[in-house]
Amino acid sequence: MFLWVLPPVLSLLPSLLPILALLSGVALLLLGTGLLNSLLVLRGHGEGFSSLVLGGMGSAYFLGFFLGTFLVPRLIQRIGHVRAFAFFGATLGASILAHVLFVHELVWIFLRVGTGIALVGFYSVIESWLNDQAAEEQRGQVFAIYMAVNLGALALAQQFLHLAAPQSFVLFALAALLVCLALLPVTATRLPVPVLSSPPRLELRRLWQAAPLACAGAVLSGLAMGGFWGMGTVFALSLGLDAAGVAFWMTAAILGGACGQWPLGHCSDRMDRRLVLAWVAALAAGAGLLLLLPGTWGAVLGAFLFGSLAFAVYPIVVAHLIDHLPREDILSGNVGLLLLHGAGAAVGPLGVGVGLAALGSVALPLHFLFLFGALAFLAWRQVGRYEDEIVEDPAHFMPMLRTSSAVLEMMTPAASEPESESAAGPARE
Repeated sequence: MFLWVLPPVLSLLPSLLPILALLSGVALLLLGTGLLNSLLVLRGHGEGFSSLVLGGMGSAYFLGFFLGTFLVPRLIQRIGHVRAFAFFGATLGASILAHVLFVHELVWIFLRVGTGIALVGFYSVIESWLNDQAAEEQRGQVFAIYMAVNLGALALAQQFLHLAAPQSFVLFALAALLVCLALLPVTATRLPVPVLSSPPRLELRRLWQAAPLACAGAVLSGLAMGGFWGMGTVFALSLGLDAAGVAFWMTAAILGGACGQWPLGHCSDRMDRRLVLAWVAALAAGAGLLLLLPGTWGAVLGAFLFGSLAFAVYPIVVAHLIDHLPREDILSGNVGLLLLHGAGAAVGPLGVGVGLAALGSVALPLHFLFLFGALAFLAWRQVGRYEDEIVEDPAHFMPMLRTSSAVLEMMTPAASEPESESAAGPARE
């Protein structure tokens, strides 16, 4: 399943011991928040919340994530990593329990904004710590392992939905418990506290001039995947799946994303990346229609095939950007791309919510068809118009999820390493 991460794990095993506390902390955190994200939709659906409201909750979460990228670094610099981590843990744990105490649409939307901000804080603390502890020549491998932990925890979290009914207090308590447990290994660590510097930002105008396809790809993939993360559970419910079916559906999509990223990234390292992006986006657009396959196992199969393609789009976009930036602008360019992706993700769930209210379950596949289809068209046009000129060394693809700006420094050294030193792909990002 995560075969692309086995070589770095084996080679890094001795040096991983000091950062096991950080990795276990993020695993526990994502087990709790991954459960919460699906649980809220199931509970909200049971409470009679409309698709528009559930879409607003998804957009509120990503809005908080977007706002947190500006607010969180100042707080961490002010009170330090350990105190900030405890602060965000208390905020998130209280927020999870408040959902049960105050079952109201507006309250939940407000809480989702706070959850998004708190999660950026969690990510920023752990990722800056990982970046500080990893040797420069090992940052690419550590990044790959960290992403594997992310995907594995998110996939496993969905299976907790089998333990109790969404209407009960049990699953909310479990999510809060897992978040609280995530505090223990990180706050107890004796690792030296890193210095969190403000990441440089590249003007969006310059980013567009360097790689317009990457900018468009970040926004379009953000809109698409924001719709998936925010409204995928609502869509699964609209197909008639019960809580167990929803758990398998989400797990299948995440595991598909884990399995598909490396082989597709390998192709993008060996071929014209714009052409690969065009094909992957086109196939993801078509795979969105497979989500309508009949029956529980048909829907699960469709989710796996869709995830195997859709999850690879943003990492390929990132690699395409790195191809077109000088080394000194890679970090700032990635930060700009992350903001574009986040802005798209904040709008995507609300748009899907409107579509589901108007068109029913077909709205989400049409959402993917339109957005990924548009990206495929833009990439294909660029292939036909001019040769792709790479600024310095070609990038090496690295499997990834959208994350905070703190972890982007871990990608930067790997972005221009020679082929023999690549951690996650044979020839570019």
